[in-house]
Amino acid sequence: MYGSRLLGREPDLVLHGGGNTSVKTAVEDVTGRAVEVLHVKGSGWDLASIERAGFAPLRLDRLRELLTVPDLPDHRMMNELRCALLDAGAPDPSVETLLHAALPHPAVLHSHADAVITLTNLNRPRVEEVFGDRVVVVPYVMPGFALARRCAELFARHAGERTVGVVLMNHGLFTFGEDTEQAYARHVELVDAAETFLARHRPARRPAPPLPRADHRELAALRREISSAAGHPVIVSRHTDPATAAFVARPDLADVAGRGPATPDHVIRTKRVPLVGRDVAGYAADYRRYFEEHARPGLTMLDPAPRVVLDPELGMLTAGRRAKDADIARDIYAHTADIIERAEALGGYRALPAGDLFDMEYWELEQAKLRLAGAPAEFTGEVALVTGAASGIGRACAEALRARGAAVVGLDLTPTTSSTDYLGLRVDVTDAAAVEEAVARGVERFGGLDVLVASAGVFPGNTPIAELDAAAWQRTMAVNADSVATLLRVAHPLLKCAPRGGRVVVVASKNVPAPGPGAAAYSASKAAVTQLARVAALEWAGDGIRVNSVHPDAVFDTGLWTAEVLAQRAAHYGVSVDAYKRRNLLGAEVTSAAVGRLVAEMCSETFACTTGAQVPVDGGNERVV
Repeated sequence: MYGSRLLGREPDLVLHGGGNTSVKTAVEDVTGRAVEVLHVKGSGWDLASIERAGFAPLRLDRLRELLTVPDLPDHRMMNELRCALLDAGAPDPSVETLLHAALPHPAVLHSHADAVITLTNLNRPRVEEVFGDRVVVVPYVMPGFALARRCAELFARHAGERTVGVVLMNHGLFTFGEDTEQAYARHVELVDAAETFLARHRPARRPAPPLPRADHRELAALRREISSAAGHPVIVSRHTDPATAAFVARPDLADVAGRGPATPDHVIRTKRVPLVGRDVAGYAADYRRYFEEHARPGLTMLDPAPRVVLDPELGMLTAGRRAKDADIARDIYAHTADIIERAEALGGYRALPAGDLFDMEYWELEQAKLRLAGAPAEFTGEVALVTGAASGIGRACAEALRARGAAVVGLDLTPTTSSTDYLGLRVDVTDAAAVEEAVARGVERFGGLDVLVASAGVFPGNTPIAELDAAAWQRTMAVNADSVATLLRVAHPLLKCAPRGGRVVVVASKNVPAPGPGAAAYSASKAAVTQLARVAALEWAGDGIRVNSVHPDAVFDTGLWTAEVLAQRAAHYGVSVDAYKRRNLLGAEVTSAAVGRLVAEMCSETFACTTGAQVPVDGGNERVV
């Protein structure tokens, strides 16, 4: 397990679930008989974090029997592998299990080392020149049974005393040893030899000026086109690091990028080629022609949308159903670009022919995964922006939207930590310039905006009108109403580009229909923002944007209500704290989570025919009902 993690933590060797490892041992089965066992990485596990449960134990004698079969379709091979397991609860074994079994060594490691793949993806491959007789070279064959058989044949024919590894052309490197430590040392040794060779020929990176700031409205419009081609909303992330800027500035960008991926495994994540430029419709048409040229009966075309976009002004954009998928495409193509540049310096980069790549993209095992995959969560591929997202109702709204698949940009004075599908930004919503900058950053990270939830608000405390403080009044209006006007202005052109129509929910208050004494500033500001939402609903319906409001009341699990204040209020009414929390017609406790769930639902198809609505979430209030 330790050797697997060593291999998996190096992105130049393994990316996002790639690579696999194995060890051969002997154990006693339940009958007390000694059984030779191959422990191989299970499908779906990542080497960087694999646990003991991530290895599938299989009977080695059965695997060796399978290698004598003349032909075995991959779906039947996977069934046979499951039948060879010693543990019915183990994960599906790696598709390269039989290759591990074919190598007669106790420990085997496999990676997609960038340096080795660079040597194989040349117009004139340089593998033998670098490694000599220390490796057996296997021409490209798709992973699975055929590759295992071919590797076994060539290894038996060509392996010698100095052989420590196998190079699979356009695929990667296998090394082996008496134990994982030796196999890993040999892996490092071969990769270092490749790196040393490449370093002598590495081109000097051409300096490129920093990429200009993108118009976030153009990014949102491009995301809408990509989503339309995909048939569903997608996340689109922009990347402008110096290496990317240099690569997209190449005068031969369309040529080198159009040759294909560094290894066919990547076609699942990046498609065969990126889109160079911004003609999404043209890319989709080309993809349909590619499918028609290579398709076999019974295949269903995958969506024709690009996963990688390369543009001299935008840099690199990566698209995916989720933010995680877009990030994986980014990582893979960043390594691909480096491989291309190094290969070009050694006589020219060459990928596999389109037919081989098609076979991988439409491999029966990958098609089976797609058929078995469940429906994605409702808001998958969509982007929400929530103000006041660090606590209370705002946080609950952000959590509810993320739980239903959305990527979320959260604005707050004290933001929560960012993650793959959440971008937390420190923003004072009354600072218009800061809000515009935050929205632009959100678009760069996720590509656009589908949902806007205006939740940030302040309650200045109970003060009679005769004693109103002008500064407190202005601050309350600035946060609760003025900032929302700014946010709506900035968000409108992005919401217009939402693939499934923009949605806005304003968190107002029960004080709008039923104000209370001492809350003039709060009640007036919430009434103002409600009226603002109603006007937006009138103006934006033609853009396919629906705008609704919620009126929460007595939500006590927010920062406004401490245990001490709750106790004081309950005592004032002569009831317990629990009874005070439930002072409504239903006797229900209204929580932030309840408001968050309602807000998320109002952004769903359930409310597709609703705009301009004001929905109470207060357990029923006799002054409102």
